[in-house]
Amino acid sequence: MAVPKRYPARPVTQSRWGWVGKNTQGQRVRGNLVAGSRQEVETLLRNQRITVSSIRRRGRVGGGMGRITPRDIMLFARQMATMIRAGVPILQAFQVVAESMKKPAMNALVQELISDVGAGASFSEAMQRHPRHFDGLFCNLVAAGEQSGSLDQMLDRVATYKEKVESLKARVKKALWYPTAVVVVGLGVTALLLIKVVPQFESLFHGFGAELPAMTRMTLTLSAFAQQYWWWGLLGMVVLGLCIRQGLKGSGRFAYRLHAVSLRLPVIGQILDKAAVARYSRTLATTFAAGVPLIEALDTAAGATGNRVYERAVGEVRENVATGQQLHFAMRMTERFPPLAVQMVGIGEEAGSLDAMLNRVADYYEEEVDNRVDTLTSLLEPFIMVVLGVLVGGLVISMYLPIFELGSVL
Repeated sequence: MAVPKRYPARPVTQSRWGWVGKNTQGQRVRGNLVAGSRQEVETLLRNQRITVSSIRRRGRVGGGMGRITPRDIMLFARQMATMIRAGVPILQAFQVVAESMKKPAMNALVQELISDVGAGASFSEAMQRHPRHFDGLFCNLVAAGEQSGSLDQMLDRVATYKEKVESLKARVKKALWYPTAVVVVGLGVTALLLIKVVPQFESLFHGFGAELPAMTRMTLTLSAFAQQYWWWGLLGMVVLGLCIRQGLKGSGRFAYRLHAVSLRLPVIGQILDKAAVARYSRTLATTFAAGVPLIEALDTAAGATGNRVYERAVGEVRENVATGQQLHFAMRMTERFPPLAVQMVGIGEEAGSLDAMLNRVADYYEEEVDNRVDTLTSLLEPFIMVVLGVLVGGLVISMYLPIFELGSVL
């Protein structure tokens, strides 16, 4: 199957219009549309065989439109599959789905699709004009569904795929954000104590007239340093974060090295590794089962791994498969994929059920990610408690040591 032509992205329209008219049965109907001009609204309604009596602009919809998330796209695919399976014509299905969308940005996107399809474009061609929201896999599967007459099945497959991928992303984010959030809170509490609380004790210690314990002197030194340079530290963290973000976007070599380092981290590296294998397997299974040739399916799977190391490895697999090698052998040649995944893919190739076996590989490694995340959480909770106890407890003890010593002297 040929790769669908990609169209440049068009900006989502920014005005909301209220309209009143009559349908083909002469019934009075009304509704709201998001479009760029009155003429566009008239054209859209004319394509729906609605006789317009009035159109009124209800204001611009700029920053309040909201952001379209992968979950919104997943719900759109599921709803469109249900409408088409019920025998609803595609333009009418679009209209029903658009009216059910509460988010203005998503409503506007569906209205764009209605306009494009009403002007003669196919469903897949209309989606290709919005590459920010509809990736290559979505467009390929919809194009295959249009050609084979199984559009509802393909939309269901896309929705199921996105559900599983988003669920996997949520588990990985949980593994990354939980320890990060706790460490940030711990550092924030420590900084607050050093900057605001310790100076109050320092003024008290000046009247003791005795040498302070070493631990207390060290805490006072850290407090003085924190009071003088805290904003430099905060600025440095912000700059470091921005540099890493910019490096990930602008430098392929930097992104590759950072992803390679992340795969070597204890516990978290194993989670990221298994998640990349699961996403690769799930994407390849979904596209291959839809009739997409293996070479093109590997192109889509490479970008879906979410890791530059695996993306490069899948690129090598694609090159080797294009020369005639079997998929499992090409995967083994990269020395990146787990032996179990390679063996299961080999069995799938021999049995002629590659898509089913790839789905089993994805299921297995998604479950492994679940188990690793639970293990990480159970390991981190006592460790973080100890770290926070040492940080906060150490500061408190260092501040009260001189008071205890003064009491013992008296």
